[in-house]
Amino acid sequence: MRVLLVHAHPVASSFNASLFGMSRDRLIKAGHEVDVIDLYQDGFDPVMSEVERLNYHDTAINRQPVENYVERLLKAQALVLVYPVWNYGFPAILKGWFDRVFLPGVSFGLVDGKVRPTLHNIEKILIVTSYGGSRFRSWLMGDPPRRIANRMLRATIKPGAPVTYLAHYAMNLSTIQTRQAFMSRVERALDQI
Repeated sequence: MRVLLVHAHPVASSFNASLFGMSRDRLIKAGHEVDVIDLYQDGFDPVMSEVERLNYHDTAINRQPVENYVERLLKAQALVLVYPVWNYGFPAILKGWFDRVFLPGVSFGLVDGKVRPTLHNIEKILIVTSYGGSRFRSWLMGDPPRRIANRMLRATIKPGAPVTYLAHYAMNLSTIQTRQAFMSRVERALDQI
């Protein structure tokens, strides 16, 4: 498959970076065509400009500032996201990537004022993430990243396509054993792509 692998963590020595590197290597070894986007390495600007917002619904020009990312998303058959959860949300750089790249005419269309998903080229999504806090604390807060993945992203891609959400909770208390066990879960999920 053509896999778009998106990474959003600024620290090269982090556990998240290890998950990203392992994911890239495992996908390549399995024979997938892997397109890697490292948002921090790219220096991606997450801020939507005034001009972008004014042109947001003009599908003839709205993708121009992020054309490279849009084209790569539209060529992908699978999407793998590797990022940490900070303050019960996406890192700003990843949220900005969604805001600036998942545009009208790219991930959805407006038909008679109703949103119609259009990212049907994506047949699978795998999310690999980590939380500083526990699963219970995240649940108390509503776990927004998990809900967005299982609702918004699922609704945007090919109908019925699987979305797998793997989270290592309580990173603040993690051990080598918990991290290794989580990496094994991620490897098994990658093998299903």
